Amino acid sequence: MASIDYSKLRVLVVEDDAFTRDLIRKVLKDIGVRSLSESANGKDGLMEVVRTRPDIVFCDIHMAPMNGRQFLQAVRGIKVKDVNRTPVVFLTADADISHVRFAKEHQVNGYLVKPISLTKLRDAIDLAIGNANANAQREQEGVAENGLS
Repeated sequence: MASIDYSKLRVLVVEDDAFTRDLIRKVLKDIGVRSLSESANGKDGLMEVVRTRPDIVFCDIHMAPMNGRQFLQAVRGIKVKDVNRTPVVFLTADADISHVRFAKEHQVNGYLVKPISLTKLRDAIDLAIGNANANAQREQEGVAENGLS
């Protein structure tokens, strides 16, 4: 897998707890992320996804008025080219099996149980971005093989 230049990533953090949002922002800056957007709930986060087109989103599950599950479904339903494929990593304080099952069924790109750490955050970025890049490459190769390029 190719090395990721964190300084070029656009990251969105959707988290209702200001302390946790601040902690995630600091950790992301520590690993080199420079372009960072934040939202305090899923509804505002959805608008931010469309506006900023982040490379990856870290999203809490338990929020109002739109929780993380609703946010993920809304992102996957966006009809703007490639926005619906934005990698989303869930953040949660619990590892409830129903959340894990939902995450798998709705194409979540990662699942981190709080408290987060620099290593866990970096690994989640590497995995989600690496998989997204690999999927895009496979799709490009499929288009080229079918003579549709």
